[in-house]
Amino acid sequence: MRLRALLIIMCLAISMIPVAIIGGFQGFEIATAFLGFIIVVTFFVSLIMSYFISRPLEKLTKNINEISKGNLDVKMEKSEIFEINNLTTSLNRVMTSLKLAIHKVGVKKGEIFEETIKAKDEAEEKYENLLKNIDEWIWETDEKGVCKSCSANITNTLGYKPSEIIGKNIFEFLVPKESNKVKNIFKEMVRKKQHKASKFETQLVHKDGHNVCVLASFATIFDDLGDFRGFRGIGKDITEPKIAEEKIEDLDKKLSDMKERMRDVFNEREKFKYKPPMERAMDKLTEEEFNAMFIFDENANIIDCNKNMYEKLGYKKDEMLSLNLADFDYLETKEDIKDKIYKIKKQGKINLKTIHKKKNGSSIFVSESILYLKDKNMFKCIVKEDH
Repeated sequence: MRLRALLIIMCLAISMIPVAIIGGFQGFEIATAFLGFIIVVTFFVSLIMSYFISRPLEKLTKNINEISKGNLDVKMEKSEIFEINNLTTSLNRVMTSLKLAIHKVGVKKGEIFEETIKAKDEAEEKYENLLKNIDEWIWETDEKGVCKSCSANITNTLGYKPSEIIGKNIFEFLVPKESNKVKNIFKEMVRKKQHKASKFETQLVHKDGHNVCVLASFATIFDDLGDFRGFRGIGKDITEPKIAEEKIEDLDKKLSDMKERMRDVFNEREKFKYKPPMERAMDKLTEEEFNAMFIFDENANIIDCNKNMYEKLGYKKDEMLSLNLADFDYLETKEDIKDKIYKIKKQGKINLKTIHKKKNGSSIFVSESILYLKDKNMFKCIVKEDH
């Protein structure tokens, strides 16, 4: 309410006092006859009073606005009202001190205000642009967890407008089972007076009811006296990456189970397969009987192979020579191959069965006879396809 209107209302209210007094002594009929006259006189008196009081204040406000724009040459007019005149005198002293300080520093008056305002506007513009262009959303709470401010990006994550978030406790938006966990984190941060941000994953409830996985980072706010004043934090929606991560873990588990089942199938197949007498086992088979051969080093890199080898797997020779044993041995990981090489070095020779993966993705069951060439520190592997 403006001061002038307030003064008029106060004076009109006071004018009711004599009307009430007259009514008490002479009756309300006589008081009513004076009512119009008293109100009119009081109105004009209050109008004049309010003008003389509010006019100097309006001039003073206008002068202060000019000063804030960098005009230090504003002349303060004296007022007939003692208190306002004292305020004007004090403001003149401040202006004189400010001019003296500017003169000593050697800076132009306009530069101080213009550069400050420009820097303030630029900083605010950069901050707004930052909030618009980042995926995260920012919010701040008081010491009870009630949201005081929130950036517009919250809508993309939770479906709420900032106005729907501000004024509410942030724990209302947490999945119930997450509420106690987050409260305990906050309590611990306050207890330790932890200024460093704490990062954790949690789940919030979207406006439409589904759960949203969020990576939250919160820091405590303390005032100059060290009293706790609330939290300031950043949140990022990680629902899609989290789902993708879970799917990858599930696929890894399924792949591991599939390999295990293939090993079982392979072993079962070997149990019922006819085998020649042990005298004609892998030790006595020649390269011609296997008709495919390759040589690899102690790091399992292929360094040579014959035509049958790379053709059976569907490669060209130069492609075959760029492979590692782990690239086409379906059942063994790099760690398995490393252990196998150690075992071959120790025993000199080893016979085994495995599955080779072709370039087109299909697979073949094979028998391998691997011989350690100690003088060259290489390994010769003769391969025969099992039918």
